[in-house]
Amino acid sequence: MGEDDPDQPQDSARTGRPAPSLRDEEADGLAPEDPTGPSLPEAGERHPPSRRAASATPATALPARQGVRATLPGVLAPPDVTVTAAAIAAVQRPDGAIPWFRGHHLDPWDHVEAAMALDSAGRHAPAAAAYAWLAEHQNADGSWYAAYADGDPDRPTDRGKESNFCAYPAVGVLHHYLATGDEAFRRRMWPHVRAAVEFVLALQQPGGEIGWRRDADGTPLADALLTGCSSIYQALRCALALAEAQGEPQPGWELATGRLAHALRRHPERFLDKSRYSMDWYYPVLTGVLRGPAATRRLADHWDDFVAPGLGVRCVLPNPWVTGGESAELALALWAAGQPGRAARVLRWIGHLRAADGLYWTGLDYATGRIWPRELTTWTAGSVLLANAALTGDRPTRTVFAGTTLPRGLDPDADPDAAPATDCCA
Repeated sequence: MGEDDPDQPQDSARTGRPAPSLRDEEADGLAPEDPTGPSLPEAGERHPPSRRAASATPATALPARQGVRATLPGVLAPPDVTVTAAAIAAVQRPDGAIPWFRGHHLDPWDHVEAAMALDSAGRHAPAAAAYAWLAEHQNADGSWYAAYADGDPDRPTDRGKESNFCAYPAVGVLHHYLATGDEAFRRRMWPHVRAAVEFVLALQQPGGEIGWRRDADGTPLADALLTGCSSIYQALRCALALAEAQGEPQPGWELATGRLAHALRRHPERFLDKSRYSMDWYYPVLTGVLRGPAATRRLADHWDDFVAPGLGVRCVLPNPWVTGGESAELALALWAAGQPGRAARVLRWIGHLRAADGLYWTGLDYATGRIWPRELTTWTAGSVLLANAALTGDRPTRTVFAGTTLPRGLDPDADPDAAPATDCCA
């Protein structure tokens, strides 16, 4: 993530890709969620969601500007959101690519996260340009390379093809469609989503887990990552929603999604042990693999290990290093688990990482008080905007992270008596 520093942590979950009681306290100006978790509001409303699929109202493919967004005291006021979105857009290349920062690399996952953040702030044109870049530079097999120098499609620096990187555009495409209602965009991007999902599912193993990547020489790696596969689970559900909107059911994807969910929930032994990374802790909650009491228990189990109160979330144990991206993602996971007060508090903590231009420093070594690395990354700023968007009522962001109305696939762990998810694109 920057120049090597022998005194600083060298492990980052992103380089490989990508206690207090958990009783929810009320945040200033923020009502607590329904304890069962979020459901989508009716059109024009902005209330905290509930996970009750049976009573959820379908989201609509209407522009996110409809309705009134709340403001989180002490986090980001609307002018702050505008400044941060403008700073992300300023890093974007004329061809639509969004690298970590100019001169560094672009990876497809963080490129999509930055594009989603732009949409959440109402900057739909640069977000659309980011998706156009993906469409134009997709490989013939449906993949994208793992890294491109400064976002230059002609200069890939890692020709490996990572499964979660290639899956994540489905989340962004659905998010953009819900934010804009742009049917032409949805139809145009559908073949790219379909090809990417097929590439990813070719790496699925007999146990349901999905191999990490296909190396540059074409060799598939069967080892699976819990964080990456959790992200793929969210992406597959978004891809299934897009398939329904297109009128092209994908029963094979439904089966694959269910097999993956079962592996994630029931078979931790099928994944590499990366438990010292905070992402492995909260990603099953962030991406909808776990909900309800299971999500609450998981967040409680390692809260003291990873959370530095007042500062943020540690990226990797045992290093005294809090990072903005992981902190904002934990806030989003807390919101999804029905704990908006705690989510807002975590988001407030990382205000110390905000720079004057609205971007965010990657992290802080709190043992020395030193910002490290000296990088202002688009994906860190993007994760903050997305967490803020969910907490303040942005419907598209809530849809893709709450998961209430997303298709579940053929999930062997689902309650057979539960009502089916409603159509998020109806």
